[in-house]
Amino acid sequence: MNHKQDSDEEWLFEIKPKNKFFELNLKEVWQYRDLLTLFVKRDIVTVYKQTVLGPLWYLIQPLLTSLIFTIIFNSVAGINTGSTPPFLFNLAGITIWNYFTSCLNDTSDTFKKNAAIFGKVYFPRVIMPISIVISNLLKFGIQFTIFIGFYIYFYIKGAEISLNEYTLLFPLLIIIMGFLGLGLGMIISSLVTKYRDFSYLVSFGVQLLMYLSAVMYPMALIVDKIPKYAWVVRYNPLAYVIESTRFMLLNVGEITLLGLLYTSVVTVIVFFVGLLVFNKTEKSFIDTV
Repeated sequence: MNHKQDSDEEWLFEIKPKNKFFELNLKEVWQYRDLLTLFVKRDIVTVYKQTVLGPLWYLIQPLLTSLIFTIIFNSVAGINTGSTPPFLFNLAGITIWNYFTSCLNDTSDTFKKNAAIFGKVYFPRVIMPISIVISNLLKFGIQFTIFIGFYIYFYIKGAEISLNEYTLLFPLLIIIMGFLGLGLGMIISSLVTKYRDFSYLVSFGVQLLMYLSAVMYPMALIVDKIPKYAWVVRYNPLAYVIESTRFMLLNVGEITLLGLLYTSVVTVIVFFVGLLVFNKTEKSFIDTV
């Protein structure tokens, strides 16, 4: 046997114990990029399969929610949106908020939902939640197209709305929402493997978080009405993203580069903490699921 020849051979894959406390392992994820693409296609196809409304639900849900918010919070509660049409004000917040909640809800039960395939074949487990975040961009694209349609309608009708120089940073807000949903979803998914009842709190927690994220009101309203507790909303990165969305698309509200930096830093921290917990859980989750 030629030992020199054996030592010169390059292995395609190498299975070894993971001794590092934290390992991102992007190289391995890149090696499985074809599988990532396959999972994205699967997620998109399953949305339309065996459904009556199909993609129409993506149009109906934000429109109905915006209409209800407009009636309850603007007409009844009297929340003022300035020169911006209340319906468009609400639709802008709901559109970006829906992308976050879709990423969070769909990734929060990754281990539980995919236990069968995880127990049969090896691949980087983080590919599964990443594919969900990417496939949800299609849903966001559909809803954002509806927003653009109403934006043009209200602009033609003479509404005082306009874009500004910060509008070019809007893709950054989409990335932030995706990574926040991914990071929190991976943390929740890891907790659900040990604490099953934790999954029941997710839907309630998301609804409560919506009220703390300035989805249906401007941040200035909280500062004006209850300044003592305004910090709860001001330091909520989700609230800042929604406020920034309205500023970029409707030129209403406020935005600062320091706020964008703070939100970006919090997003990175949440993502890496989620990835750390997710990678740690994947080593032993099959024994608890």
